[in-house]
Amino acid sequence: MINFSAFLGAATMYTRYKIVEKQNQTSYFSTPVFNLVSLVLGLVGCIGMGIVANFQELAVPLVHDGGALLAFVCGVVYTLLQSVISYKSCPQWNSLSTCHVRMAISAVSCAAVVPMIACASLISITKLEWNPKEKSVTLRISTEINDDI
Repeated sequence: MINFSAFLGAATMYTRYKIVEKQNQTSYFSTPVFNLVSLVLGLVGCIGMGIVANFQELAVPLVHDGGALLAFVCGVVYTLLQSVISYKSCPQWNSLSTCHVRMAISAVSCAAVVPMIACASLISITKLEWNPKEKSVTLRISTEINDDI
């Protein structure tokens, strides 16, 4: 499902790139390189999603975490660049309220990246195998029984 989402994200980003490119030809509001950099970063983020999907966290945690870092950081930078492009194309192609909403989403995403990286570096790898002598194994078994019902 993540691979499919990454593909749809890439298709959406390419569509947005072509729309902005056409709008920019009609009325010049931004350098085309800015739009291209945004597309490349967005596609790199989608590649990161593909890496997360195809490399299991427990089998190759370094690759999985690297893909997640790529996906999150490139995704946040993509949203920031798209917000800036929206402001530059305002009011002809976007309303000011649309620009503000996009920038608010970008700001929240930026604020979430730092704690995400900090928390991800603090946690250990999830365990799939449990020792029956461990304290929390009874809770885990009872949870699995309820899931089966």
